[in-house]
Amino acid sequence: MILPVKNINNIQFSADSKKSEKQLKYSHDTLLKNNFPTRMLIGMDKFSNAITLYPAKGLAGNKNANFYEFLTMGMVPYLTGSATLMGVFNLANKHFEPFARSRASALGKKMALGVLLYGIAKQLSKNLITYPVKMLTGVDSELPYAKVIYELPDNINDTDITSIEYHKVFESVEFPRWDLLYGDESKGEKRNGYYDKIAKKLGLGENLNDSDQEAKPRIKEIIIKSNIAKTVSSYLWAATGVALAFQKPWENYFNVATLKFWRGKEFWNSLKSLGRNFKKSAISLYTGEGQNFKHCGKILLFTALASTVLGVANVLISGHKPSKLSGSDIIKKDEKYIVN
Repeated sequence: MILPVKNINNIQFSADSKKSEKQLKYSHDTLLKNNFPTRMLIGMDKFSNAITLYPAKGLAGNKNANFYEFLTMGMVPYLTGSATLMGVFNLANKHFEPFARSRASALGKKMALGVLLYGIAKQLSKNLITYPVKMLTGVDSELPYAKVIYELPDNINDTDITSIEYHKVFESVEFPRWDLLYGDESKGEKRNGYYDKIAKKLGLGENLNDSDQEAKPRIKEIIIKSNIAKTVSSYLWAATGVALAFQKPWENYFNVATLKFWRGKEFWNSLKSLGRNFKKSAISLYTGEGQNFKHCGKILLFTALASTVLGVANVLISGHKPSKLSGSDIIKKDEKYIVN
């Protein structure tokens, strides 16, 4: 016998009740601000997942493991390899004779510093392209967003079926997330507000009927040329960082260097020595040591600088270049047209 359902308003589904207990950080794909706190939070979230959650899912053969997680785990061997490269030149020093130990220690510490400055220079130098382009065109090629992924449940009672991935709006040049750049009219935002600003900065005009359609091709061109400029310049700046690490003044810093911040005076002297010898090393790189490599530092430094300046200039020239075709080039007013 089938009985009628009563008090239908009091029925609660397990998925809904469980989800109410766990508030999602993002309920939908959300555009994020590109600032230091956001980048730090994204980096920490990615790193923590890369050493815990993502390997566990992969080793278990979880059906929700995806390519994003695979790429994110790539930072683990990168950091591990860097630490190994630092250690391999320093861990064996204690087995050498005193004189050999001092020479090997100096070289090993410079190698470790070179690895560190390589990574720092390679990452930070990208800002030398990103920020000027953003300031002059309004286009931020590193603009992040949080993507909500709806996963398949592992069992019939599983209701926690969402995860958060962090991507960039222009991660795919072919398919950028244009939808995230439109304003929310329900919140009083102008739908094409973002594109209006870009069109104005690029000299396309103001109060355009379809500023998004006018700006999108230019934005794509800016992103493509920004990416290639960042790739070329970042490796040149990374090489400059390695060359800087091998300058002789660093040996003075290594003699007093300490990370023991609880020893206030020693730690403060270490920081002052760091700044002082960084400056001396930069001068040493520029002026050169010896006759054979006297101008190598200048060449490397100016090549890296030129790649950055020319990269930004190339982006700006393309971004402000007028359209090759205008309405008058396509439609001639003195001719008749038939619309089928």
